[in-house]
Amino acid sequence: MTDKTAPSPGHGHTPGTGEIPPEAFRQAQNSPEFLELKKVFRGFAFPMTAAFFIWYVAYVLLSTLAQDFMSTKVVGNINIGLILGLLQFVTTFLITWLYIRHMNTKVDPIAAKIREELEGSAR
Repeated sequence: MTDKTAPSPGHGHTPGTGEIPPEAFRQAQNSPEFLELKKVFRGFAFPMTAAFFIWYVAYVLLSTLAQDFMSTKVVGNINIGLILGLLQFVTTFLITWLYIRHMNTKVDPIAAKIREELEGSAR
């Protein structure tokens, strides 16, 4: 038989249990560090996403609306369409590399500081 008066896991906070109190999450969310974390993340993610989306749509539109241009031979049977299509892969890998570098150098240090503060509130 279970005790109906005992708090369920994750509700309330008992000091020394290793649980982070819910109010600590609210404080962290409203902290200047968290606002900076969101700003730094969004400052990279949104422009990069928009740039890649525009590049992708341009490629698709060129493929459908400018077939003569895209079929222009560059070397042998390699045409502009093939080169631009392969560049889609190159830009995907480049963006991934830039994202990892950005996260490691700019975002992760801020996130680590916030995490340490939250974990400190659990002790």
